Amino acid sequence: MPVTFTIPPLSTALSLALQAKIDQKTKPLGALGQLEALALQIGRCHNTLTPHLHKPCILVFAGDHGIVESGVSAYPQVVTAQMVGNFLAGGAAINVFAKQHGLDLWIIDAGVNADLAPHEQLISAKIAKGTQNFLGQPAMTMAQCLSAINFGADLVLQRYNAGCNCIGFGEMGIGNTSSAAMLMHCLTNIALSQCVGRGTGLDDVQLQHKLAVLEQALEPYGTITEPLAVLSTFGGFEIAMMVGAYLKAAELNMLCMVDGFIASAALLVASKLYPHVIDHCVFSHVSNEQGHQALLGYLNGKALLNLDLRLGEGSGIALAYPLLQSAVAFLNDMATFEEAQVAGKNTG
Repeated sequence: MPVTFTIPPLSTALSLALQAKIDQKTKPLGALGQLEALALQIGRCHNTLTPHLHKPCILVFAGDHGIVESGVSAYPQVVTAQMVGNFLAGGAAINVFAKQHGLDLWIIDAGVNADLAPHEQLISAKIAKGTQNFLGQPAMTMAQCLSAINFGADLVLQRYNAGCNCIGFGEMGIGNTSSAAMLMHCLTNIALSQCVGRGTGLDDVQLQHKLAVLEQALEPYGTITEPLAVLSTFGGFEIAMMVGAYLKAAELNMLCMVDGFIASAALLVASKLYPHVIDHCVFSHVSNEQGHQALLGYLNGKALLNLDLRLGEGSGIALAYPLLQSAVAFLNDMATFEEAQVAGKNTG
């Protein structure tokens, strides 16, 4: 396998002790619901009974897609570069939410079809100025695909070396819901019509055109199921970088926060390469984009929030992050029955 990581199952050594610690808190068993499962997961991921979230950050990967020239998006391709400019100016939703919750934010040019001016918050990792139109040829070469994966992994390693142990991945790329739908269909065998959604806001006629284009795009390639072949044929540079980012984060026992449809499609590819990457992932929300709920079901992922979001950018991650803080806080700071001198549940 040309992509090599070491991602074993999470250790179960502390599972019983973590669960006992959770159960001894001053509450009925299970009364904190998903927060209890979240605390258990964070403790197992960081392999400690007293986890802490250090220097949490979001990496937003941006890239353009050749398939846009076939009319699959309600917005022109130039919007990708314009939104990157908005991120760097601090004017996007992810800027607002990341600042609100104390999340470090980096923007990565994975393959924007423009020359971007240097900026202290911008990381230049451009593989090319957008992918090819996969309606007529593969989106990228295998060499480009592997380069993107490795660059995503390197970026995570840099954040880890800077002290981060909790990381999330957002994206920006006009046309990338088309890529995500193709990845989902090829790797899950779920009908393409159930994977394709309205993206940036297509009307009914535009949605049918998008589906027809993507169905036509499948024909020349036959049945592709090998993850890297699917990714290089239909993916985007920003998606490929997220694949590498997930895999490196899991290898380093970092906690991964998953955003919406495109980010989940990248995780799908990563999980086909290394299934235990999912053990390290928290699903922040279920998107309003058609296909995401089915994809979460396929990945056995339980989302923390359902706010009908379909923005991307890592916005769902930033909104869900306080729940991770709450899970860690109750695990570390909430009194036990013994400490509070409160009678526990009768066992006789």
